[in-house]
Amino acid sequence: MTPAVDSVVVPPRGHRVHRTIEQLRARILGGEWPVGARIPTEPQLVAALGVGRNTVREAVRALVHAGVLECRQGSGTYVVSTDELAPVVARQLTDDRMTEVIEVRRAFEVEAARLAALRRTPEDLAALDAALAAREAAWRSGRVDEFVEADAALHTVVVAAAHNPMLAELYASVGAALRRTVAQAMGPALTAERYVDHGRLVAAIRAGDPTRAAIEAGAFLEGPTEA
Repeated sequence: MTPAVDSVVVPPRGHRVHRTIEQLRARILGGEWPVGARIPTEPQLVAALGVGRNTVREAVRALVHAGVLECRQGSGTYVVSTDELAPVVARQLTDDRMTEVIEVRRAFEVEAARLAALRRTPEDLAALDAALAAREAAWRSGRVDEFVEADAALHTVVVAAAHNPMLAELYASVGAALRRTVAQAMGPALTAERYVDHGRLVAAIRAGDPTRAAIEAGAFLEGPTEA
């Protein structure tokens, strides 16, 4: 796939902006900031790259426009893709296509869970435990937006544990769609009947049981409370 950043239109004043875009791109493609990671804050980028605040701001804005980065209010700026698929998916995301999105999620997440059970490392298991704990804490907070992000983060960690870079990249490209389905399932408030336990999914991956992991990953996408 051709990196989306290659198609970024450089602002007129912009040799420094272009160079900053390339520096950010190199760090993303080099794995310093993988898909799903939050990039440093604007002041940190200014210090690390040796350019002005406006230059950093324009470079980040260009990568957001290209679909490589995503700004999440109150949370930061995240790497969502290294290719052009993410913005294409986002443009086609409409309420009447949510069933299709859930079907795509099922295809990705079931296979990812199966592979994760076969390939998970001790580091993956620690990341899964941390993501599961964060998801539970987000549920107890009662904040829908916080829970949606924590739920998406757990699924992203499962995909990462599959150790298939192409699968991870494709999954990241539907990240916005994923969060939209979770938000729709939750509604305006977190209620007990909408809670879905993901502890069994993590346990199956830990146990190295690909069949059970796939079953658990698919189970919560069958009904109206997918999360």
